[in-house]
Amino acid sequence: MKKALITGGAGFIGYHLARHLLAHGYQVHVLDDFSRGARDRGLEQLEGQRAVQVRSADLLDPHSLDEVDRDYSHVYHMAAIIGVANVLERPYAVLRGNVAMLNRVLDFAQQLPGLERVVFPSTSEVYAGSLEHFDLPIPTPEEAPLALPDLSRPRTSYMLSKIYGEALCHHSGLPFTIVRPHNVYGPRMGMQHVVPELLQRAYRARPGGELEVFSPDHTRTFCYVDDAVELIRRVAEADAGRQGTFNIGTQDEEITIRALAELVIRLVGRPLTIQAGPITSGSSPRRAPEMSRTVAAAGFRPTVSLEDGVRRTFEWYRQNVFETPAAGSGKHAPARGPGGGGASWSS
Repeated sequence: MKKALITGGAGFIGYHLARHLLAHGYQVHVLDDFSRGARDRGLEQLEGQRAVQVRSADLLDPHSLDEVDRDYSHVYHMAAIIGVANVLERPYAVLRGNVAMLNRVLDFAQQLPGLERVVFPSTSEVYAGSLEHFDLPIPTPEEAPLALPDLSRPRTSYMLSKIYGEALCHHSGLPFTIVRPHNVYGPRMGMQHVVPELLQRAYRARPGGELEVFSPDHTRTFCYVDDAVELIRRVAEADAGRQGTFNIGTQDEEITIRALAELVIRLVGRPLTIQAGPITSGSSPRRAPEMSRTVAAAGFRPTVSLEDGVRRTFEWYRQNVFETPAAGSGKHAPARGPGGGGASWSS
């Protein structure tokens, strides 16, 4: 039996990855500080499985990995300091903390005699500087040159921590796989992302009302979380994935945010009119990953259509968030468009 450690395993992608690995015969250990990851019913059900262990720990603590096992075949380092508030208000903490946590995980991985792979999730935002200075091909391949934006901008802190993290992996001497997610969405991802925000606002809206949508003409491709974790596991296991960098996403259904909102309105079943809002600051007009390298290494192509994925996401949020008493009151912010891809990725 293979054995995986997932840091940040109570977060969005980490949780779904844990479930996926468990279903494929792994023993799974989850490590999380629960600053963002939730101890909800889903995690409790996961923790109830005999092959799963969940531990609370803060990777910024130098001793956080002292009592952790040393027989893992795979280490998935999903933990990171993320979120718009952190990036804009605490950029130094984001840079310093994300690098410190990765250093701690890489040092720990050096002690694992049976290690087959360390998996490091980077972000689609690593392409932002190149898009600002040059004409990037879209869909964008992994080998596209990376350029840096103005280093003084707080928004760059998360992306810079990921670029530096990629370099650390390359020079660590460890077997690694780097993945760059592009707009992964699905159940349990929190509310600060375009798909659940649109779903919530449409669900709360009065029939005949308006749904305000920011950056309505910007385009993205969206990857359902089940497809994303399938791709991640496969490249982490494949020989072709070793020492490689791979986009995680889909390039088959590039749509505008306006079209996404129209799909949401139809699935929620509210007769609403879309009101175009302003462009979100820092949002790229277009983003889509070139997926041929990942598909070849993984031997798998995403299968969940956008309509099916949004429908599944809506059903989960309707049952677990929208119809719960805690979520039944208060004002809700307008959906502000796609932004980047990193914040939906870690705990």
